[in-house]
Amino acid sequence: MHATDVFGRYAQDYHQTALPDEVVHHAKRAVIDWYASLFPGLAANPLAQLQDVLAEDLDRGRARLGNGRSATARAAALFNGTAAHAAEVDDSFRDAMYHPGAATIAAALAASQDAGADGMAFLRALVLGYEVSTRIGVVMGRPHYRFWHNTGTVGTFGAAAAAAGVLQLRARPFAHALATAATFAAGLQQAFRMDSMSKPLHAGRAAEAGLLAAQMAARGVTGSLDALDGEAGLGQAMSNGPDWSQVGATLGRDFHITRLTFKDHIGCGHTFAAIDAALALRAQYALQPGDIAHVQVDTYRPALDIACYERPATANEARFSLHYVVATALAHGSVRLAAYEPAQLDDKRTRELMARVDVRVDPAIDAAFPGQRAARLEITTHAGAKLVHLQPNRKGDPELPLSDAELESKFLELSGPVIGAAGAKDLLARLWTLERAVALP
Repeated sequence: MHATDVFGRYAQDYHQTALPDEVVHHAKRAVIDWYASLFPGLAANPLAQLQDVLAEDLDRGRARLGNGRSATARAAALFNGTAAHAAEVDDSFRDAMYHPGAATIAAALAASQDAGADGMAFLRALVLGYEVSTRIGVVMGRPHYRFWHNTGTVGTFGAAAAAAGVLQLRARPFAHALATAATFAAGLQQAFRMDSMSKPLHAGRAAEAGLLAAQMAARGVTGSLDALDGEAGLGQAMSNGPDWSQVGATLGRDFHITRLTFKDHIGCGHTFAAIDAALALRAQYALQPGDIAHVQVDTYRPALDIACYERPATANEARFSLHYVVATALAHGSVRLAAYEPAQLDDKRTRELMARVDVRVDPAIDAAFPGQRAARLEITTHAGAKLVHLQPNRKGDPELPLSDAELESKFLELSGPVIGAAGAKDLLARLWTLERAVALP
């Protein structure tokens, strides 16, 4: 049996099985976080340009963009998936090195709006997308992540599985949807090793491609069922020929959606353990930038490879700069949206402190990646003191999760400036009761 068949059989049984209340609750948390990511992303590049390009598919159709305009389902999936990843504040599943929400929820929402599905059907579909795609990401492993952006590649399967869930595809069509999605999967890490607008489009294209794969499978279009595990399949082409034999072993028993990471800062998640460590030392010793002679950051290799800008010149580069976010945390006490506004980007104290920050790979910390995302900071003060903090996990990881109240605060902070405080509170209340909703927000 091929991996696509394993997922197809699970999906067919899943349609007939009730979800545990805990899983439904975590699905609603994922949706709340997705909207918190979507709203600030609406103003980011390349959303305005994308909206112009999609003009022929807007103001018609049953789906909706995040800004309220009606759209065809695939246009809504592309636009909303891009927006939800654009502000760098969306969720992740650590072991798959993957931001599942952006594409999976965008596709589930577009398919649900297009089909007139209710809130519970939408939640069930996105859970299915998370469970299938995260397992594919885990199998593909770190060799895949060396070159490929998993949110674009693995995200295509999250979108396909979620859309197929809305469409209630049975075992074989569901497997064909995944097989076709495998040929659509793309997204190069090189796209964000220079300042560019391409990265969020990976999530949008994954949402659109996955939705298309499911729609085609619903109409009888077939794919190569060995597209994941065949001799020239995804595992061989984009990884190191991984073992697929246990890919479905815990399906239906271990729900990955209950172990998501929700960002507590804004920017590249690989920098967050270092930010947490910087904030801990700042608070413990009441540090001011002028007190600090040197900052040594020890962490894992992908943090250096991806958050690679030593002297960022733009807001986008700053989001991917270990030097910048650590200096910002020490100088300002937080790394939120304001960190990427011109006033803080050009802040003299931050820029001077960045020059005193060094980063390197710690072999033990690197060996624990991706299952653990740790960082150690050592600050040397001008007085000669050496202050050390090891941050084994990031705030927002399953070991240090955001509470419901903290997640609500994040949502209100990020959505309020876009839809107003009253609108944000109303939407939040509706999202917490999605399982009873006849129509989607």
